[in-house]
Formats: sequence, structure tokens, C-alpha cells
Amino acid sequence: MTLHSAIMKIVQQEDLNFLVTNRIPRRLATRFVGWFSKIENPLVRDLSIGCWRFFADLDLSDAKEARFRSMHDCFTRRLKDGARPMDMDPEVLVSPCDAIVGSSGRVEDGQVLQVKGFPYGLDELLGDDDQAAVFRDGCYVTLRLTSSMYHRFHAPHDCRVESVTHIGGDTWNVNPIALKRVERLFCKNERAVIRTVLTGSGQAMTLVAVAAILVAGIRLRFLEMPLDRRDTGRRRFPCDVTLQKGEEMGWFEHGSTILVFAPRGFRLCDGVTQGTMIRAGQPLMQLDRPPVP
Repeated sequence: MTLHSAIMKIVQQEDLNFLVTNRIPRRLATRFVGWFSKIENPLVRDLSIGCWRFFADLDLSDAKEARFRSMHDCFTRRLKDGARPMDMDPEVLVSPCDAIVGSSGRVEDGQVLQVKGFPYGLDELLGDDDQAAVFRDGCYVTLRLTSSMYHRFHAPHDCRVESVTHIGGDTWNVNPIALKRVERLFCKNERAVIRTVLTGSGQAMTLVAVAAILVAGIRLRFLEMPLDRRDTGRRRFPCDVTLQKGEEMGWFEHGSTILVFAPRGFRLCDGVTQGTMIRAGQPLMQLDRPPVP
């Protein structure tokens, strides 16, 4: 066994992982890493990215730039043109991001699953009873971004953004170990509820970007005012922004989670199952057409 594999085996031990990534001053650690990651010093940058490579499967081969000013610059990197081709079928919602598929399926009685046996209320997640009712019998999927993934996210379909609600909260880790131990975790963490309607059909689609420990920043390209993670309350930003399928919506400043909700009439695409990898632009949901007799 190599030194690397031995260290990774220790780090991935569930009790230790949960202790190290959650039983620390989460907000303090998040503020510190947010500051440290933006230091534009070659030595700090190289050591930081080198440490990151040691603990994560970091692949920068499709990055648009070959050099980065800081670790933060690497986290929020753009990709080469054409690196994420979009499925342009008008009946398909594509994945907004690179991710590992988590819990997914139908919304049952206004509840969705964090993991098996850990339900949470859609109204609590969205902070809006009326909006939750829109997806009462709808479809959802949880998309988890790891630290080494591409952190920008894109419009799953041609749509118009109607509003963004920023809900302040905690910064629990969102990895599978924490999801099995912290009930209603997504409802506790900081998040941005992005409410949209699909162009043409007018059907609702909502994305919930959930922040996590360490940098935890959520940035939306179409908001003039950045979302402030120090804000512990709830703030709604009215919008009227039209986006084309695949157009950039925003980015995370560290790995986290996006939940996608579509109303009744949509279903998950074939192959979208828990544990599978998906890339931005690949089919995620589609209109559930009845078979032709």
C-alpha cells in the first residue's frame, strides 16, 4: 500500500471524516479558507493546488486557462469552448453542472429524500408553501459537486429567471457521510432558490444551489448584488432574466449541491440513477410522453 492510499483510507473513514469536516467551527473555517484561497502568491498557490491534487482527483485538462492566479481562480475555472456540449432536444432538461447523482425521483406528499430514510419537506427547503405546491407531484434530482469538479452551473433549458431567494444558514459538509447523519441538512445550509419558467411552455423549474463548508460562496451572474454568506436571514431578489439552454447561470466557490425540481409531466432520463456521474449538458429530465398506440 502506498503512502497516498494509506492516508486516503484514514481520511475516508466515516467517523473521522465526519469529525474533521463537521465538528469544527464551520463558519470560521469557511471564512478562513475563503480568504486564504484568494491569495495571489505563486508559492501559496502552488502548495495549495498541490495539496488539493493529493486529496482529490483534480483534472485540469479541459480548463480554458493553463495557469491560475490563486487556488480560488482554479476552483472557479472556465472550460475550453465545446468542452460541455448541450443536448438541444426541446423536451429535455439537461444537467446544469458536472456532478454525482444523489437521491432522485418523485416528490411524495410534499417531501423528498436526502438519503433513504431521511425525508425533508419541500416547503422548508424552498421557504415558500405556494412554490412547493407547484412541485407536489413533480420530479427532482440531487446533484453533488465534489471539490475537484468544474464549479460553474448552466441553464438546463431556455428559461426566464423570475426570482432568487437567498436563505442564510449553516455550512455542513454535503458529502454522503454527512447526509446519513444530519437530518434535513439541505434545509439547514445556506442556499439560493432560483425560480424559473421554461420559455414557450411556461412550466415551472426551480434550482436550489446549496452551499457547504469551506468557501461556501454562491455567485449568480445575473445578480448585480452578490449573495452575502454573512446574511443569516432570507432575502428575495425579483428578476426578469432570459437565459438560453447551456448559458452560464453562476458558480460555486467550492464543491456543493444543486437540486433540480420540475413539475408533474417530467421524468428522469434513462441512466440518471444514484451514484452515476453526469456532466453539464447531458440529459437529466424529459417530458414523459405517453406511448403511441
